[in-house]
Amino acid sequence: QLQLVGSGGGLVQPGGSLRLSCAASGFTLDYYAIGWFRQAPGKEREGVSCITSSDGSAYYADSVKGRFTISRDNAKNTVYLQMNNLKPEDTAVYYCAADPFTYGLGPTAYDYWGQGTQVTVSS
Repeated sequence: QLQLVGSGGGLVQPGGSLRLSCAASGFTLDYYAIGWFRQAPGKEREGVSCITSSDGSAYYADSVKGRFTISRDNAKNTVYLQMNNLKPEDTAVYYCAADPFTYGLGPTAYDYWGQGTQVTVSS
């Protein structure tokens, strides 16, 4: 059964760092594009970053470029989102998602989703 398990969220001060993990089971991760998305209260879900299944190219929303890094560890069948220099506006529930045919930062393109993990950036 295809499953994604997201973890790694927590409470951090502005300027701090967190690493989110998305562990896959029931499928081989490197055949799927993996995306990270977030949703703050009262706002629509937005794309943060994705990594392709073909050549491993990474894409980022303008709001996180230079601060966030997406990566994969195929041996562990896991994708990570390293988040540095966190800001209060990064506060949201973060989700990972997978799709075998598409990539990008549009949430509707992804068929498989993990549970959300809360990231709170506050002093």
